[in-house]
Amino acid sequence: MVTGVEIMVIKGILKEELENSLQMKKDYENALAKLPKGSLIKKKIKGHEYYYLLLRESGKVKFIYKGKEVPQDLIKQYKEAKELRAKYRNLLSQVKKQIKFLRSSLRGKEAV
Repeated sequence: MVTGVEIMVIKGILKEELENSLQMKKDYENALAKLPKGSLIKKKIKGHEYYYLLLRESGKVKFIYKGKEVPQDLIKQYKEAKELRAKYRNLLSQVKKQIKFLRSSLRGKEAV
């Protein structure tokens, strides 16, 4: 049988883990906000290649023309941002599930 002291210790650990998870969520959201918006795409129109920045503004998809030639470092920057965005979104999803679990665990009934 679990004693009252053990329950308090477990709840303390869960509260600490919840605080850590909330901080991680905040960090991931900040990291996502710092990444450049949108992604750089190449369209082929009438045999010519053109670069566009694809992004969402006010719920609408926008294509912003960037030109026929784009510096290689800009292409690399948007490619890295796309990969990081996917990584942070995945981590954010996981930490949100963890927060939900921890909150429900802390709200649970006392008697075990």
